[in-house]
Amino acid sequence: MTNIAIPYGAYWSTPFTRWQGSFSHLHSLRFAAHVARNELQRRSIDVGSFDHAALGVSVPQKGSFYGLPWLMGLMGSEQVGGPTISQACATSARLLQSVASSLREGDATVALAIAADRVSNGPHIYYPAPHGPGGTREHENWVMDNFDCDPYTGVNMLKTAENVAAEYGLTTAQQNELTLVRYQQYEEALKNDSAFLRRFMTLPFSVPDARFKREQSVLQGDEGIFPTTEAGLAKLKPLLDGGTVTFGGQTHPADGNAAIVVTTAERAAELSQDPKIDIRLVSFGQSRVKPAFMPAAPAPAARKALQAAGLKASDLSAVKTHNPFIVNDLVLAKELGLDPLTMNRFGCSLVWGHPQAPMGLRAIIELIEQLVITGGGYGLFVGCAAGDSAMAVIIKVDDGT
Repeated sequence: MTNIAIPYGAYWSTPFTRWQGSFSHLHSLRFAAHVARNELQRRSIDVGSFDHAALGVSVPQKGSFYGLPWLMGLMGSEQVGGPTISQACATSARLLQSVASSLREGDATVALAIAADRVSNGPHIYYPAPHGPGGTREHENWVMDNFDCDPYTGVNMLKTAENVAAEYGLTTAQQNELTLVRYQQYEEALKNDSAFLRRFMTLPFSVPDARFKREQSVLQGDEGIFPTTEAGLAKLKPLLDGGTVTFGGQTHPADGNAAIVVTTAERAAELSQDPKIDIRLVSFGQSRVKPAFMPAAPAPAARKALQAAGLKASDLSAVKTHNPFIVNDLVLAKELGLDPLTMNRFGCSLVWGHPQAPMGLRAIIELIEQLVITGGGYGLFVGCAAGDSAMAVIIKVDDGT
């Protein structure tokens, strides 16, 4: 078994908030450092324990050129360096692979994988051209323009979902049926005063002001969840003429941050909230499919991760996906022979939103907690990313029983 471990409970996520919502005023890196300091203190983990870290961010913020070293300095860990990684919605998986590699090579003993994004109020970037008319050239809205068009294919993300739906013969009715299940699964996470979410999320959550001096508001959980019913989904029309994908079958932009401590098996027990629970990073996989077919990319990435681990899909005890479109889950289930109704217990990004870089870390945290609840085993996280690509992670949880 791999020697790369995640101490039980040494991870956290903020609630995810809707686009232009309760986190839209917060600098994403300063906010991530603010949350990390508080969460480490709650877990009695000394910030001085870290000798390596990696930051994931996909939407630039002022000063983010200084990336990980700045964030760790804000946390009070000035001795720690490391990379800043951006791979759209695959950023979290890449973070874990990066820190696992450093640990495996002996360059680190305790590492922090931390990701943050504020999709709200994305930057507007100007690219000068001294020889252009008047020195002017190109500009872009970092968030909106890149959502709208892949510069390689000239196709927006919604069209990639329609391309895949057409190839697999997926109807709006099939998408609606599974979408409704995903919202029902999230309801399980809210039972008993959000008991599942409280396993890794501090609730109520105090939202600071932009100066991090005082409390601006309080959240009881994720913000921006759309009330979803069978009748409501049936009323929605496809967004593209002749298409199948409605607003109900896709996720929404969001803001938030998340982090996971990664270390060696030898160090994991001292940082764990329950040393009897053993969590290992087992394998990774990546893929890229034909142009403009992004939602089909998770299946080959998952196959590569399974092959690297010496496993079959039937060996998995739990599956979590990043599903910007419900089409993703229908295709993955068909390709791997999985039951789509059993995937994504307790929720997924289709429901709680899409803050890009931290999204995968939260999903993996939820995957860990699901496996702990159900008695352990192998778990898969997989999700697509910009450029018709995807990454997958396999973990193993032994609950000590």
